Amino acid sequence: MKYKKILLILALGLIGAGCSNIENSRNLGNPNVSAKTLAAQVCSNCHGLDGNSTSPVFPKLAGQQAGYIVSQLTNFRSHQRLDPPGSEYMWGLSRHLTDEQIEGLGEYYSKQVPQRVNTGNVDPKLLAAGKEIFETGVPAENVIACMACHGPQAQGMATFPRLALQHANYISKQLEVFQHTQGRPGTPMDAVVHPLTSENKDAIAAYLQSFPD
Repeated sequence: MKYKKILLILALGLIGAGCSNIENSRNLGNPNVSAKTLAAQVCSNCHGLDGNSTSPVFPKLAGQQAGYIVSQLTNFRSHQRLDPPGSEYMWGLSRHLTDEQIEGLGEYYSKQVPQRVNTGNVDPKLLAAGKEIFETGVPAENVIACMACHGPQAQGMATFPRLALQHANYISKQLEVFQHTQGRPGTPMDAVVHPLTSENKDAIAAYLQSFPD
């Protein structure tokens, strides 16, 4: 019995040592944990170690505009973003993040290289329709071109996000949020996407995921 108690004490000591190692910590409440450590130990579970998430449920962060990441994490932290599942995952994760950690995460992911998703064969007509919306919008419905705010290479600008190579599924869901809910207030996207049809949204999402080199 005494031997078992000693083993238990040693095991608990090792667990405590691992948790107290600042370079491997998952403690979101510790302001001393660096953004790079948080990215590796926490964010990677959903978004991938380098920001290239494999699940289309979670957005790719690699190559994302630092300013956009900062603005979104700040909105999650203050509960200004209401869209599920974002709020379900991110409210709790971001609640104790410091401004320095948020800025560090933005800087970290902005330097990662986005990887192309293997989408297989996509209908060329769908891609062509998406390309037209990206470059010219839908003039008949007063929908401006996506590139006007997101850049000619869909690379994003400042707080306007990078869209090139993003998961089509994620883009489609966010367009639905903008079009039908108030889950992301304070953005011009509500008005921009209001006239889009389902076919429009499918086309632009497919084109952006397969964005040409």
